[in-house]
Amino acid sequence: MINQDRIDQIPDLKKIADYLHYYADTSPETEALILQNNGNSTRINYRQFNQLVNQYAKALIAAGIEKGDRVAVLCTPHPDYFITFLACSSIGAIWMGLNPKYQIDEYRYVLKDAKPKLIFSRRQIGERNFQQELEIFQLENTDLENIILLDDCVDVSSEKTNYISSSDFLAIGQAISDEELSLCYEKVAPEDPTLLVYTSGSTGNPKGALIHQLGLTKVARVQNGYWNVDPVRIINFLPVNHIGCVGDISMYCFVAGGTQVFMEDFEPDIFNRLMQDEKITIWGGVPTSVQMSAEHENFSHYDLSSLQMIIWSGAAASDSLIQKLLTICPRLSNSYGQTESVGSICFAGPTDNIDELANTVGAPVPCYNVRIVDEQGKTVEVGKSGELQVQGDFIMAGYLNQPEKTAETIDDEGWLKTGDLGLLREDGNVTLIGRLKEMFKSGGYNVYPREIEQVIEEFSGVAVVAVVSIPDDLFGEVGVAYIQVTEKTDIDLTELKAWCKKKMVNFKVPKQFILLDTLPLLPIGKVDKKTLLKLALNSSINPEQQSVQ
Repeated sequence: MINQDRIDQIPDLKKIADYLHYYADTSPETEALILQNNGNSTRINYRQFNQLVNQYAKALIAAGIEKGDRVAVLCTPHPDYFITFLACSSIGAIWMGLNPKYQIDEYRYVLKDAKPKLIFSRRQIGERNFQQELEIFQLENTDLENIILLDDCVDVSSEKTNYISSSDFLAIGQAISDEELSLCYEKVAPEDPTLLVYTSGSTGNPKGALIHQLGLTKVARVQNGYWNVDPVRIINFLPVNHIGCVGDISMYCFVAGGTQVFMEDFEPDIFNRLMQDEKITIWGGVPTSVQMSAEHENFSHYDLSSLQMIIWSGAAASDSLIQKLLTICPRLSNSYGQTESVGSICFAGPTDNIDELANTVGAPVPCYNVRIVDEQGKTVEVGKSGELQVQGDFIMAGYLNQPEKTAETIDDEGWLKTGDLGLLREDGNVTLIGRLKEMFKSGGYNVYPREIEQVIEEFSGVAVVAVVSIPDDLFGEVGVAYIQVTEKTDIDLTELKAWCKKKMVNFKVPKQFILLDTLPLLPIGKVDKKTLLKLALNSSINPEQQSVQ
């Protein structure tokens, strides 16, 4: 349930940098950004945060970056990411994150579409050296004017690329006065796009969702009404190209004047230690990461008494995981949203109700317009399934360079079509059924993968399951279930198939059940169904993998 008193405690500011100015004035010594790395600790308070953002904003102006220009950032979850994001938002530039785990063709597509004028990057991230990719970026993108090296290498020479060290870049900003910075800031409106997030592209090429300042600030205040902890201290390990990183963690924390602890590479035991050492008050993630942390062999060694709430989004959590989390903290919450809605539009809890947490994504936000409609656009009755749609001044402005796709997604009345199927229960909570595009027809019947997955998840020993559909000569399409089991568990697939036949009508029962050691994951931690679909279509089942038809 939303806590309006908590929302009212947070200033209602319309532009992102307004919050930075506010907290730099009212709580300058409060820690804003923390990074623990190889025994070294970086701790930046709001006064220092504001100074750094101003330095970067001035350097962007000096480099010729203007309102509406795109700026790309290739880095891990790190203070550099959020500092450059705030600097861009201060002057009206549009910031976009690049995932260090991308391959060159993925970079090529988004850079060609977005046409950034400047890239902030590290030359080395982990074991990967990005010099070759950076040279390709410069060669192939004529709009790209500068590459700023965030790791500030001493040797930044290259025959093919004109690098600028971050210290040299900041030095050029010294020519920009406070008055010039203020003039640029005054030209920025709350409705101006400030963030460009490319969708995962599970069907076709990714689309760049343009997200404005008002959307990010409004959604973050609402999130604080549900994820009500004080003070806000949270770990951010999500990839910088994802709305979960920028919106659900960074902005949620930032508008509350909280403390964000960055983790560049997720590792469960280190995450657990950070929760203890940094006195984390809200544990956030996707169910995969939460489960990995909670099931780590050293988990019980850590003092997590500072936790006030545990939250997750992006997928459903199992009953067993929820039961374990309730022994750690009695206030749990999950939520549902997507890139295009900017943040969650439904929230469960905070609650200890296992049914609500496991089988629903909670109730729609009262101050948002949310509806569930049939194929004709008519609102369905309670208990009937339909597409979730949302309307409001916070949703994305549209897709970059794709007016037709924008019109397909947002209708003339401003309703955003999420493409997700759900039903409203009698208790006011929403149960997700699946994606419209994932729905398939088997023998003329509509089949929703999520419905099948929920049945299989109830079978003992199943850790994760994902169902995809493949063509079938007789039925049109049939399901294939990929299953990852819990540790030290053997599953008899013949028994599992029999279980499914008892629980579902025959056309819903998958044609194949395949065991995998691990299911492929997207960088955000969701199951990568696109890869599983390719696997199913190619019938590339290894001899070691167990399957039954």
